[in-house]
Amino acid sequence: MQAQEPLTILIAEDSAADRLLLSTIVRRQGHEVLAAANGAEAVELFRQQQPQLVLMDAMMPVMDGFEAARQIKLLAGETLVPIIFLTSLSESEALVRCLEAGGDDFLAKPYNQIILAAKIKAMDRLRRLQDTVLQQRDLIAKHHDYLLNEQRVAKAVFDKVAHSGCLSAPNIRYLQSPYALFNGDLLLAAYTPAGDMHVLLGDFTGHGLPAAVGAMPLAEVFYGMTAKGYGLAETLREMNAKLKRILPVDMFCCATLLCLSSLRRSVEVWNGGMPDGYLHRLATGERVPLKARHLPLGVLSAQAFDDSTEVHAMAVDDRVFLLSDGVIDTSDANDQLFGVERLQQVFAANREPDRLFEDIEQALRDFRGEARDDVSMVEVSLLAPAQLKPTAPVYSDSGQSCPLDWSVSFEFRGATLKRFNPLPYLLQLLLEVHGLRGQSGALYSVLAELYSNALEHGVLGLDSSLKRDAAGFARYYEQRNTRLEALQDGYVRVHLQITPQEQGGCLVIRVEDSGKGFDVARVMERPLENVRLSGRGVSLVRQLGRNASWSDEGRSARVEFFWEVQA
Repeated sequence: MQAQEPLTILIAEDSAADRLLLSTIVRRQGHEVLAAANGAEAVELFRQQQPQLVLMDAMMPVMDGFEAARQIKLLAGETLVPIIFLTSLSESEALVRCLEAGGDDFLAKPYNQIILAAKIKAMDRLRRLQDTVLQQRDLIAKHHDYLLNEQRVAKAVFDKVAHSGCLSAPNIRYLQSPYALFNGDLLLAAYTPAGDMHVLLGDFTGHGLPAAVGAMPLAEVFYGMTAKGYGLAETLREMNAKLKRILPVDMFCCATLLCLSSLRRSVEVWNGGMPDGYLHRLATGERVPLKARHLPLGVLSAQAFDDSTEVHAMAVDDRVFLLSDGVIDTSDANDQLFGVERLQQVFAANREPDRLFEDIEQALRDFRGEARDDVSMVEVSLLAPAQLKPTAPVYSDSGQSCPLDWSVSFEFRGATLKRFNPLPYLLQLLLEVHGLRGQSGALYSVLAELYSNALEHGVLGLDSSLKRDAAGFARYYEQRNTRLEALQDGYVRVHLQITPQEQGGCLVIRVEDSGKGFDVARVMERPLENVRLSGRGVSLVRQLGRNASWSDEGRSARVEFFWEVQA
């Protein structure tokens, strides 16, 4: 058995004989002794010497033992300094008064040295246990602070990545309230080269740091592919494949991904496992549900994944509202959920669309609920094209290696047209020409319109007049998806030619298709500022490019871009 380590023990006893007796017994047990004749001396000795245990007479002059015990306990703070009272009072009365004064045990007079030794050992074990508990607490607190600091650093990086897009745009309002330090909900927004806006609201399994782990690669794919001009389908396939590859089997990401186009006055939607979003049309007050029609990202293999989207017509100032399930799963004191029905009631009661966000926040406050999960809401309005202010891309190279005299031709046939979007590739190729970089948005818009017209009206034979109203708009894109899936034949050819000139250079874009063509003269008669849902493509190309023309009964389109060399 391990021998007891010697202690420093304070003996406070007004009787000199008893003080000497106790000191002798304690020294024989191997401990060091400090002696005090009254409570005041005991308190002062404790302040100076910090003994580890106190033997305190209850009845002493100047200051009794009970008051001295209280002061010693205050001086000791969190450190446990056991106090054993020495008393001649009856046992029950002694126990009560000892405990009230902060004592830990008592010893009745006359003293029994065997019992005294046992009590000292017991109090020492208790003291050491308290020291261990305090050390472990401090160690845990230190480790906790270390982990918190690591999480704060990680969160700062995460926030930089997650918010590096255009969440500050004037047409976006959002609320994010994390259940933990990290938000398992992910909100991203960025402009495409054509000025469209991509918005993603995601909700990873769980919350906190584990739920945020998948957010970094997801944000990387979202921003990278959006900046290069990839559409929702390609971006979704890449995000799903990456999450499927890196996440454990019990983790996935419910998500809604939007593409709002001010030029086409439309919103394209993919909802995988999120609560219904809503498209609010201001003119009619109609709220179109944006339902979850897909499984979350990271669940299905690349072969089984469904990237099909829905497209809805929008007017300027119409808005899309998205939310995570943390909103509807908020519960009150009676464990009742806020629920979809209450949310619908807020929608129905709203009379000022600009205050819908505040109405929902107020309803949640009135509900006095407690969030069980991360809470996220976002509202995105459609701006007029003139109100858009996409950020300009930043390039790091000097421009000295710019190719200035070349041409290239592509022919995309049936199987490729079904699965491949060539626009990002074509745009990156053209932006190697430094003089064109300042026109990247216009370039992409023209390429996108010429390619989509060639594909949709030429190869697929879709009638743009279907898009004369919102219902027809939806039917148009249903037919587009159906015909594209069944496509076997047909082609779209793209020819690009760069020619240097004295002051700069010229780009000629020519796009041809295998379709039946259209009445060019009738389309060219339309005014450039036409704002209908259909037939805007030709006007847009004429506005953004130079010398736009169509030949071969509309099957071949040609447009030019010019640039000047900066002095």
